[in-house]
Amino acid sequence: MASDAELIAAVAAGDGHALDGLYRRYERPLYQFLFRHGGARDVEDRVQETWLRVVAAAPRFDPSRRFSTWLFQIALNLCRDWRRRPPPEPVDTTTIERTAEGAGSAQSMEDAVDADRLLGALPDAQRSVLVLRYYCDRTEAEVAEILECPIGTVTSRTHEAIARLADLVRAEPSAGAATRAGSTPAPPAGATSTHGGTPAREKRS
Repeated sequence: MASDAELIAAVAAGDGHALDGLYRRYERPLYQFLFRHGGARDVEDRVQETWLRVVAAAPRFDPSRRFSTWLFQIALNLCRDWRRRPPPEPVDTTTIERTAEGAGSAQSMEDAVDADRLLGALPDAQRSVLVLRYYCDRTEAEVAEILECPIGTVTSRTHEAIARLADLVRAEPSAGAATRAGSTPAPPAGATSTHGGTPAREKRS
């Protein structure tokens, strides 16, 4: 199987099949990142524009870098650009369903909406860290490279974001009995306690 570096080099040479290979390899994590970071608004358009930017920048890709880091940097810059565009349109529920694991039940769709709303309440820096760590399965080192900040900053932002989410859930009028009793809600899948170190996530594409 061709490596990411080999595929992006082929893309730079005009190989459409290589682009298809990269697209299939990163389709889900990129979609998750764009949806969680920018909401349902025009998410398909943002996916396509990200790949257009990848193709345009392919000749300048540095093979000493990790392709996935470079890809998410492009996506992050796109999200920042997108915020300057006109106000959001109503959410398309079929798009929300696509992001939910095992979508099809009313509960899974409701959970996806709730997660998106809570993430949207976080400051950009904290939201970016959580989405990259727990929805896109990036290591702390990769997140630090993508966001161009020290690993310690990634760790502190992760802890602050999870604590903030806990506060938001506790403040919900409809919070569950356990939350009302004072327990801390579970962070995103794979997350650790806000005081217990970082998750072991070393699986790479």
